[in-house]
Amino acid sequence: MWLSDKWKDYELLDCQGGERLERWGKYILVRPDPQIIWDCGRHAKEWSYPDGVYTRKGGGGSWQTGERLPEKWCVSYGNMRFYVRPMGFKHTGLFPEQAVNWDRMSALIQSAGRPIKVLNLFAYTGGATIACAMAGASVCHVDASRGMTMTARENAALSGLADAHIRYIVDDCQKFAERELRRRNRYDAIIMDPPSYGRGPSGEVWKLEDNIHKFVSLTAKLLSDTPLFFLINSYTTGLSPLTMEYILRLELLSRLGGVLESGELGLPVKSSGGVLPCGASAWWIADSGR
Repeated sequence: MWLSDKWKDYELLDCQGGERLERWGKYILVRPDPQIIWDCGRHAKEWSYPDGVYTRKGGGGSWQTGERLPEKWCVSYGNMRFYVRPMGFKHTGLFPEQAVNWDRMSALIQSAGRPIKVLNLFAYTGGATIACAMAGASVCHVDASRGMTMTARENAALSGLADAHIRYIVDDCQKFAERELRRRNRYDAIIMDPPSYGRGPSGEVWKLEDNIHKFVSLTAKLLSDTPLFFLINSYTTGLSPLTMEYILRLELLSRLGGVLESGELGLPVKSSGGVLPCGASAWWIADSGR
């Protein structure tokens, strides 16, 4: 288990009865989480006065917020700064459990001792992009959502990276990777956080379990002659860390050597002292990055 336990502007205060109680900066939010199947009573006092609650209704849901909660606000992780905003599908624009991965990719880039080019696929609002750029890498940030890409630009500017070497691309990640391969563009590090399910602009169906191996095989060809790392993140329940690690073993380890690591990501729960699992990651790291 890899814990993201260095936050000051985020806390998982409690988790009971299918919901998380979270502090984002000075605001308290309640969001559903289907894996929280236990219910031991709500003892944390913050349950009584949340600033926003996401409630599921049928196949959708909505936020119920008070006058105190702004449309968006800023939180920090070290020198990184992000906007948080309640959005559809219970999202806030940030996955705090990814902080442990941000720390690791930053350390790998800083210790490489050479210029590093990073390809960040399904890059969302730019957490990994900012971590890599702040460590000195040039980053190609790719996401199919124009709105999320605009937020990533805002987050980079908040973090003092408005003029950093970040290239923002709004595109289907697979089609972009195929074009980069034809253009013979190469990257020293690749990060991907593919969705569990989705549809392309022409109705193409993406199902992670059916497509992830082919996609990793494709993107592995974009690695440079001196690659540094390859990271896969997943929030799909049926895709275990060891499954993702095995794919990296097939596509990278036999050809490039290096080391493999995989595990669950977790957030410490303040009320119980336990850990809430929050997705999984698998890393391939070159021998030079150990």
